[in-house]
Amino acid sequence: MNDRSTALADPIADDALTRPFTGASPYDSYVHASVLNSMQQPLTDAPDEMGFLVTTQVMELWFTLIVHEWRAARVAFAKDDLPAAMDALVRSRRALTALNGSWAPIAALTPAQFNGFRAAFGKASGFQSAMYRHLEFLLGDKSAGLLRSHRGDPAVHEALSETYREPSLYDEVLGFLHRQGLHVPMRVRERDVTQPYASDPGVVDVWREIYAGPQHHPHLALGELLTDIAELVTRWRFEHVLVVRRAMGSKPGSAGSSGLAWLEQRAARPVFPELWEVRGDI
Repeated sequence: MNDRSTALADPIADDALTRPFTGASPYDSYVHASVLNSMQQPLTDAPDEMGFLVTTQVMELWFTLIVHEWRAARVAFAKDDLPAAMDALVRSRRALTALNGSWAPIAALTPAQFNGFRAAFGKASGFQSAMYRHLEFLLGDKSAGLLRSHRGDPAVHEALSETYREPSLYDEVLGFLHRQGLHVPMRVRERDVTQPYASDPGVVDVWREIYAGPQHHPHLALGELLTDIAELVTRWRFEHVLVVRRAMGSKPGSAGSSGLAWLEQRAARPVFPELWEVRGDI
């Protein structure tokens, strides 16, 4: 064997990578990988349960990032800082794309595979996720009933109550547009933000004016970015419907809901509704 082939087969180790750590590695101290990797605790021997646990835990992390970015965008809109708001929304769009891809490991579960571990999680349901509820509340889909279900955990309930009482991301978008000289109706600007957002014809008029104007205006770019986000959220919801339909059909949900029918109803709820309605007027 010549020297060249030996060098290729046995590369010289980088001293920085082989130097012993004092305690946990700096990587683990920062990322807490050992903590994350210890949180998968299957309750059955079903081979698909590990994939289900990892998938749902990864989704929780993406929810956390998306909520973080939407809060940053909301603060920026309140300060009339459109560039900072757009940057946060773009980051959230990337996170939403990754979130949607997270379904892949469990998207093709058969009923028998799902039944192999379904009983183990008892009455647990993804829609009990507090971080997902923050996400929905930030979209303007407020629900006193779903907030009330978290009363048993005071810290979680208080954090979620704060998001419930605050304006949604879309409320702040509309406030920003009004301060930019577009006429968002007072009934919208002064609405009870604890109520679910509903489409308003005056807001349709605002978006119609924007979309009928210069095609490279920053406000139109904002509308398209919000539409991207609305589409990705909707795709995630419908992907959830498909995964459930494939794995368990129309059986009742694990938390006592109607299961598939409830998910289908939730998935049909529009995100930023006027942005969809205005397209038929252009």
